[in-house]
Amino acid sequence: MAESSSTIGGWDLVERHKGTPQGGVISPVLCNLFMHYAFDLWMGRTFAGVPWCRYADDGLVHCKTEQEAQTIKAALARRLEECGLQMHPEKTRIVYCQDANRKGQYPNKQFDFLGYTFRPRVVQNRERDRRFVSFSPAVSVQSLKAMRQTTRSWNLRNRSDLSLQDIAQMYNPVLRVIVIIQNSPT
Repeated sequence: MAESSSTIGGWDLVERHKGTPQGGVISPVLCNLFMHYAFDLWMGRTFAGVPWCRYADDGLVHCKTEQEAQTIKAALARRLEECGLQMHPEKTRIVYCQDANRKGQYPNKQFDFLGYTFRPRVVQNRERDRRFVSFSPAVSVQSLKAMRQTTRSWNLRNRSDLSLQDIAQMYNPVLRVIVIIQNSPT
């Protein structure tokens, strides 16, 4: 059935016969409900011992070997195809989590997930006062760009009417996600 459109009161209305409109209030609920059955329960049945996480339609599967990663990736592609879905060909890849204990050389050693870039980084051991390589997150370049764009749009240099408390309240929602992720138990 073809979609038809009309205009009412300046709004473009599109009649739909399948799917939900992106940005609609019900879309995230239906996505999570569908993915719960299509992915979450399937992973629990098919790969019971493999840790994974998912946020809406983005997910990570933690594998011990490249062979295990290849196997799960192929099985997941088949499962999603059965459900009428497909993995994004450019965003889906196997990444090696290189750190001080994992020193192998692989082409992909970083990935972005929920606004963070996970990659090998030199970090400081506070107890021993030594540096080492850890596979850890930091705010992604895209997220930093969005944060800068948001704060620049406030034009704070011309807002002498704001108190320090007002400015802090404006910044909190932009920065809060960093604090939550960094302070969460591992």
